[in-house]
Amino acid sequence: MKQVLALYLRCVKDVNQYVPGRIPSIVLYALVRAITPYVTIWFSAQIINELAAQRRPEVLWEWVIWSVAVGAVLGLAGVVMNRWKEATDSLHNARKNRMFMKKFLSMDYADVDDQRTRDLYAQIAQNENWMGWGINVAIENLENFVNGLIGVFGAIALTLSLFTSRVPATAGEWMMLNSPLFILALVGVMGMVTWFSLSRNHVLNHEIAVMAEGATLGNRKYTYLFTFSSDAKRRLDIRTYGQERLMESFTSDTFFEPGGAYDRLTKSAIGILAYAAEAGSAVFTGVVYVFACLKAWAGAFGVGSVTQYVGAVTTLSQNISLLLGTFDQMRNNAKFLQDTYDLLDIPNSMYQGSLTTEKRSDRQYEVEFRNVSFKYPGAENWSLKNVSMKFRVGERLAIVGENGSGKTTFIKLLCRLYDPQEGEILLNGIDIRKYNYRDYMAIFSVVFQDFQLLSQPLGANVAGSSHYDRERVRRALVDAGFGQRLDDMGLDTFLYRDFAEEGVEVSGGEAQKIAIARALYKDAPFIILDEPTAALDPIAEAEIYSKFNDIAGDKTAIYISHRLSSCKFCDEIVVFQDGSIVQQGTHEELLRDEKGQYYRLWNAQAQYYQTKD
Repeated sequence: MKQVLALYLRCVKDVNQYVPGRIPSIVLYALVRAITPYVTIWFSAQIINELAAQRRPEVLWEWVIWSVAVGAVLGLAGVVMNRWKEATDSLHNARKNRMFMKKFLSMDYADVDDQRTRDLYAQIAQNENWMGWGINVAIENLENFVNGLIGVFGAIALTLSLFTSRVPATAGEWMMLNSPLFILALVGVMGMVTWFSLSRNHVLNHEIAVMAEGATLGNRKYTYLFTFSSDAKRRLDIRTYGQERLMESFTSDTFFEPGGAYDRLTKSAIGILAYAAEAGSAVFTGVVYVFACLKAWAGAFGVGSVTQYVGAVTTLSQNISLLLGTFDQMRNNAKFLQDTYDLLDIPNSMYQGSLTTEKRSDRQYEVEFRNVSFKYPGAENWSLKNVSMKFRVGERLAIVGENGSGKTTFIKLLCRLYDPQEGEILLNGIDIRKYNYRDYMAIFSVVFQDFQLLSQPLGANVAGSSHYDRERVRRALVDAGFGQRLDDMGLDTFLYRDFAEEGVEVSGGEAQKIAIARALYKDAPFIILDEPTAALDPIAEAEIYSKFNDIAGDKTAIYISHRLSSCKFCDEIVVFQDGSIVQQGTHEELLRDEKGQYYRLWNAQAQYYQTKD
């Protein structure tokens, strides 16, 4: 329980940090909501007692005025507190998601790219979809805890006089109601009812928590079905190949359906007993009602007090159950809350460095890979093995090889998205790990194979900011071959229709041109293109390559391409195979080696362009 409370204390602090006022609004609203019924019960009891006894008008008016005034103040306070709570509640999910977003953006890329991290985040999201487990349930527990605690103290305060008010001696045999045995009997009945309710609910809640894994799979299937079927890029395939039936069979998960695991649980002995336990409070209410009526009949107090005691003692039992049930749910929720903090506590182990990257006016940077080897986390085989090479700014370098040969991994290491397990990468003779990480990243402009554009205006996409040099953006788009489309769109047109009805759905080739323009706008010394023209037709590809040499200027341009014809203009070509560099040289030099990998790849593609006599 100590660990559970530590987790919850941390959660409360975090929630109040990303949504200021969230915790005070919940606590104050719960406080007002818990007090209000008891105030109403107490004033009602006083008014009924006066009506049943002396019926003094001045006293009745006084009680009525106080009842209305206090009720109005509490009602107003409840509305204000509820509005405050709803306002913070509306921010909660957005700010909570922003908390995760900031974590992912600040996390080492190696950890972001790790499948275990993605699985953990998916598990957290599905836990929330299942029963709100995690932060949402923790906040709900806080509200219930305050309700229960205030409810218990309020009920005790209103109930004490039930046992201290004694039946007068003139009541004869009814004086036996003054016996402590009646008090013990009531406490015993309340204890048994509370225990039975808690024990049955504990078993039910435990079974529901255990079922989280099955519920997660069911939720993931339904979520996948929705996102898959609503994706514009997939609709054509779904309709063309009749994939509706395939998707329906994939999601024919009966977990939430009649006859499924959850349905069976609710109909089992565990579920039935848990629901039956809820009726226990009615039994206890009846016992208290009889005891209070008998004491009032015997003259211990007025008839109005019966209402007070029955209401107070009944809510006492309910609030004790709520309070203890909240602790039980806190234990069940601790595992899911721990999942959240396992993600948020992933440390940044990549050394950030402190050296400032030299801002050379001549941009003469030299990069060297020295015996570099790398394997991905959890992988058995090396993606790169003993790679050594050197290149300088101003060169045009092409990297070729079959799929899985290590080309993209080479770029990730160069950009320091990962650190190698063996060897070192040097910039101007210094290990890149010694440079300030952000400074080092600033010297690269990269168009990755799986680049992403934002649902934001065209100009902001290119500049990566809402404030930018419009002329520079325009020039970058024209250089990337997007000039004709730019004349139709303008820089302020939104890409896609997620946030703008007039948004433009750009084609794959147009998107690649925008991504290339983004790399040009950054104007970094190194420009890296990982399959930059894969979605372009041959004419558009030839157009970009024909002038890219001039566009790149004094930058180092590194190309990864499966189309070897695009590598002919490069100063040097590096051929990867099975994670190693097997050849290096110019196009002409490599073609002279008829036993080499480059010659084989070139001829495998050239046969499709050669004509037979």
